[in-house]
Amino acid sequence: MNPFSSGTRLRDMIRAVRACKTAAEERAVVRKECAAIRAGMNENDQDYRHRNLAKLMFIHMLGYPTHFGQMECLKSIASAGFPEKRIGYLGLMLLLDERQEVLMLVTNSLKQDLNHSNQYIVGLALCALGNICSAEMARDLAPEVERLLQFRDPNIRKKAALCSIRIIKKVPDLAENFVNPAAALLKEKHHGVLITGIQLCTDLCKVSKEALEFFRKKCLDSLVRTLREIVNSPYAPEYDIAGITDPFLHIRLLRLLRVLGQGDADASDCMNDILAQVATKTESNKNAGNAILYECVETIMSIEDSGGLRVLAINILGRFLSNRDNNIRYVALNMLMKAIVVDAQAVQRHRATILECVKDSDASIRKRALELVYLLISESNVKPLTKELIDYLEVSDQEFKGDLTAKICSIVERFSPEKIWYIDQMLKVLSEAGNFVKDEVWHALIVVISNASDLHGYTVRALFRAFQTSAEQECLVRVAVWCIGEYGDMLVNSVGMLDIEDPITVTESDAVDVVESAIKHHSSDLTTKAMAMIALLKLSSRFPSCSQRIQDIIIQLKGSLVLELQQRSIEFNSILGKHQNIRPALVERMPVLDEATFSGRRAGSLPPTVSTSNGASLNLPNGVAKPAPAPLVDLLDLSADDAPAPSSSGGDFLHDLLGVDLSPALVQSGTTRAPKAGTDVLLDLLSIGTPPVQSNSPTLDILSTSQDNKTPVAALDGLSLMPSLPARTSPGGSASMRDLLDGFAPAVSPPKPEDNGPAYPSIVAFESNTIKLTFNFSKPPGNPQTAMILATFTNLSPDIFTDFIFQAAVPKFLQLHLDPASGNTLPASGNGSITQNLRVTNNQHGKKSLVMRIRIAYKVNNKDTFEEGQINNIPRTL
Repeated sequence: MNPFSSGTRLRDMIRAVRACKTAAEERAVVRKECAAIRAGMNENDQDYRHRNLAKLMFIHMLGYPTHFGQMECLKSIASAGFPEKRIGYLGLMLLLDERQEVLMLVTNSLKQDLNHSNQYIVGLALCALGNICSAEMARDLAPEVERLLQFRDPNIRKKAALCSIRIIKKVPDLAENFVNPAAALLKEKHHGVLITGIQLCTDLCKVSKEALEFFRKKCLDSLVRTLREIVNSPYAPEYDIAGITDPFLHIRLLRLLRVLGQGDADASDCMNDILAQVATKTESNKNAGNAILYECVETIMSIEDSGGLRVLAINILGRFLSNRDNNIRYVALNMLMKAIVVDAQAVQRHRATILECVKDSDASIRKRALELVYLLISESNVKPLTKELIDYLEVSDQEFKGDLTAKICSIVERFSPEKIWYIDQMLKVLSEAGNFVKDEVWHALIVVISNASDLHGYTVRALFRAFQTSAEQECLVRVAVWCIGEYGDMLVNSVGMLDIEDPITVTESDAVDVVESAIKHHSSDLTTKAMAMIALLKLSSRFPSCSQRIQDIIIQLKGSLVLELQQRSIEFNSILGKHQNIRPALVERMPVLDEATFSGRRAGSLPPTVSTSNGASLNLPNGVAKPAPAPLVDLLDLSADDAPAPSSSGGDFLHDLLGVDLSPALVQSGTTRAPKAGTDVLLDLLSIGTPPVQSNSPTLDILSTSQDNKTPVAALDGLSLMPSLPARTSPGGSASMRDLLDGFAPAVSPPKPEDNGPAYPSIVAFESNTIKLTFNFSKPPGNPQTAMILATFTNLSPDIFTDFIFQAAVPKFLQLHLDPASGNTLPASGNGSITQNLRVTNNQHGKKSLVMRIRIAYKVNNKDTFEEGQINNIPRTL
C-alpha cells in the first residue's frame, strides 16, 4: 500500500511525522498526506472518510491549514451511523468556529440529531452546539435544548444544561425560557445534573434581574437545604475527595448563594447559619477543604451580613496566612485586601502574621503583603509598623528595597504624628536605602526640615552622624550637605540641643570635611556636587576661618569637564575673592519653604508658585537679570517679523522665578490682581535637576529692581539669582553696580540728550486707573543699537504705594539691563514719582522694534497688588 494513500491509518501518519528530522521533511509529509486526503474527497471515498477526518484534525493541531476538509465534516454529520457522526462532530468543533458561514449549513443536521431516538447521537449534537453555537443557531435550536432539559437520561439533561448556558450567553433575551427548567434541575439527586443546573441558574441570575428575583423567592430555601445535606452527608465513595463529599458541588452552591445574597438582607439572613456551619466544619488540612473555605469566605464577604460572621471569615484567612502553601497565602492576602474595606478592625488582629509575610521568600507574596500592610496603617499603629518595616529594610533583598522604601516613605509622610518622628524615620530610611529613594521624597524632607525651626540643630547633628556611617547613600549625602550649608553654625555651636541627644563636638573644619568628601567621592553625581558647592559657598560666610580652604576646594573644579560645575566654580570663586562685602547677603539662610504648596504641586493640584510659609509673595529684588534655561521657548513670541503677540507656550519657569504669569491673555489697562507666588522649592532654589544653559537656545532676560537687600540667594542652573545692591555714589555722582562675574558694564547715569545725541519724544508706555509709566529715550553716540530709557512711575490713586517693584521681560533679540529704582514708595495723587534707568540693546536694530512685557508690583494698605502689560509702541528708530 502506498504509505500516503487515503487508506493510511492515523497512527502511521503520526509515526511518519515524528520520524522527520527537519521542519522541511515534516512539511513534505503533511503536504503529501493532504494531497492524498483531497484525492479521497474528490473520489467521495466513504469507507475512509472518518479516517481522513481524523488525520485532518491531527494536521490542524500541528498548525497547518485544513479548510478544505470542512465540507467533509458536514457530510460525516449527515451520515446515519454513530461512528461517522462522532468523528464529524469532533471535526466540526475543532476545524470550525462560530464565525464560519459554512456553519449555518449544519443547523438542520443538528436539529434532526437533537430529536434523534439514539440518546448518544443527541449527546453528540448537544456537545457540538454547546461549543460552537452562534446567535442565529441559538435562536433556531433553543426550543429543542429547552425540551431536553427534561429528558429521561441524566447525561442528556447535564449536556442540555451546559448547552443552555452557551445559548443564554449568546442571546440573553432567551433567558426567561430557561428559568423554570433550570429551577427544576435544582431538585436533582444526580450530582452531575445538579452541578450543571446550579451553574445554569448562576448565569441566568447574571443576565436577568427577573431570574435573580425568581431564584431568591422560589429556590433559596432548597439551595440552603441541599448545601446542608451535602455538608452533613456521610461518606460517599462516589463523590469523596480527601474526605470531603463532592467539593465541586460545595463550591458551585456557595457561588450561587453569593449571587443571591449580594445586596439582599433577607436572602443573606437565610444563609447565615449554613455558611457558619461550612466555615466551622470543613477540614482545612486538605486542599479541597481549603478551596471550600476560600469560597465560603468570599461568599460571606459579599453578602449583606452581620459582623460576627465576617470576623469568622477573616480568621479563616488568618489561618491561611500560616499555611506552607504559597498559593494559599497569596489568595488569602488578596482576599484580606478586599476585606479591609469591610472590616478593618478584624484584619488588624492578624497584623503580625501579615508582617511576617512581608519577609517571605516568595517575591509575589512579599509584594502583596506590603500592599496590605500599607492599607493597615493608621495613626494609632504607624509607629510600631514603621519600626518593623525599617528593621526589615536592613536585611531585605536588593530587588525588594525599592518597593519597600517607597512604601515606608509614603507611610511616614501620610501618618507622621510629629515632625521629629518624621525626620528620624526618614533619616533611618536614607541611611539604609538612600540610593533607592526617589527625588520627591528627599525634596519633601528638606521642606519639612525647613519648616521645623526648633529642630534645625537636632537635624543637622543627626545628619552629620548618619553621614559618618552611610556616606555611600546618595540621597542622604544630598540632604546632609544641604542642611550643613544652611545650619552649619548650629552644628558647630550645638544650638538647640535636645534631651534625647548625645553630646557631639564638631569643629568648623569637620563640617567642611563632610562637604568636601561629598564633592570628591567617586559615586557623587552632578546634583550632589552642585549642592555641595552651594553648601561650601554658604559655609564660607558662616565659617570665616575656613574661607580660604573653601575657596581652594571650589577653585579645583574650575577645570571640570562638567560645564555646570565649571561655571559654578568660576562664579563662586569670583564671589569669594572679589566680593566679600556682598557675600553675607548672597548666602543668607534660605527662607522657610511652603509645605502646602510643595505638597500640592507633588499631588498635581496646584500650579507652580513662588511662596513663603505664610503665603506672602516672595518679592525678588530690583535689578536682577536671570536668563531662562535652554528648554524655555520664546514666551512672548516676539521673534517674528510681524507685530508682537503673546505666545501660547507656557511660562512656568518664568513664573517659578518671579511669580510672573505670562499667560496668553494680556492684562488690560486698569486690571489688578493679587500676586501669584511660587517656585519649585528645590529645583529652582537649589539649582538641581536641569542641564546647563546652551548658547544656541532661545532665552529671555528677566529683570527686576528693589531696595530690599535681604532676599536670600541660591545659584540657579549655573546662573545667579542675586539681590540688588545698594546704589553706591561715585565721586561724579553716578550710581555704580557690581558684577559677580566681573562683567557688569559701568554705571549708567540718567540720560542727557544734549550729551548723548538727538532727543527723542517721550511716550506713555503704560497707563491704568492707578499708575502711569512714562519712557524718556536717548541714545549714546556711535552705538545705534543701544537705547537709554528713563522710566518714570506716577501714582494716580489717592493711596500710597509701598514695596514698589518693576520687572520686565524682553525677547531673545534684545538685551535688557536695569539699574536700581530711586525708591520703593510711590506717593499718592501724583505728588511724587519713582525713576529707574533701563539700557536696551537691540541686535535687530532697524528691523524690529523694542518691545517688552512689564509687571509692576506694589502694596496698597498692606495688600499685594500687581499690574501687567505689554509695551510695543516704541518707535523702530530706537
